[in-house]
Amino acid sequence: MATISELEELVVQVRRDILRMVHKVNSGHPGGSLGCTEFFVTLYNEIMDLKEGFDMDGDGEDVFFLSNGHISPVFYSVLARRGYFPLEELHTFRLINSRLQGHPTTHEGLPGIRVASGSLGQGMSVALGAALAKKLNKDDHLVYSLHGDGELQEGQNWEAIMFAAAHKVDNLIATVDRNGQQIDGPTEKVMPLGDVPEKFRAFGWDVLEIENGNDLGQVIEGLKEAKRRTGKGRPVCIVMTTMMGNGVDFMMHTHAWHGKAPNDEQLETALAQNPETLGDY
Repeated sequence: MATISELEELVVQVRRDILRMVHKVNSGHPGGSLGCTEFFVTLYNEIMDLKEGFDMDGDGEDVFFLSNGHISPVFYSVLARRGYFPLEELHTFRLINSRLQGHPTTHEGLPGIRVASGSLGQGMSVALGAALAKKLNKDDHLVYSLHGDGELQEGQNWEAIMFAAAHKVDNLIATVDRNGQQIDGPTEKVMPLGDVPEKFRAFGWDVLEIENGNDLGQVIEGLKEAKRRTGKGRPVCIVMTTMMGNGVDFMMHTHAWHGKAPNDEQLETALAQNPETLGDY
């Protein structure tokens, strides 16, 4: 297990990876990626029980599904720095014939990616299916998933959420990134979501909240608590409040950087706010 200091260093370096990836191709989604950096770093380096190497089935280990696939930069960075594929491959982000497309895909066999994602609203159903498969296989490992809050405007989520509680899928931990922003503006202006924790509770889920999803200590304790609540007859939901664009002052408090890359000057400013810690790729 890593120390808090080591995880904090990794968070900063992952932020640098995200910024440099999207800048190079002038394309990608830095806002949500930066907001979920602490979550991904914690999940893959502190929480999940993972085997050496990668196999698509994920038998005998915890598995993770990214539903809001547009935040692929943070996912790719954390996978590479966890050893799933060479760090240098981050240079190929969004290039033609790259394994690191803008939304994760499976046809090129990128280690760590088990499902193509980015068509919002589908990840809950995928994670639910994987969790049921683990139960059928008598595999006591867990399934984790991440969902955008704007993504909850898709109705398919609520069918899966209802099914998971009805069938007591208690090996599933679904996290909602409650950053309050989506591509067209604040979620409360596009389509208000109401009280998200209470909605999940009304559907029969065990719900906990992480008040600051950009505080490593809170993320670590929140994910550990969620893990303790599994196996008790109910699926577990974490509603995690984050700041889109966290760590880069001019990207925060706005939806403008949902899918916009920094120019050369903006990149230098952003990198200066996140000094190199573990070495750029």
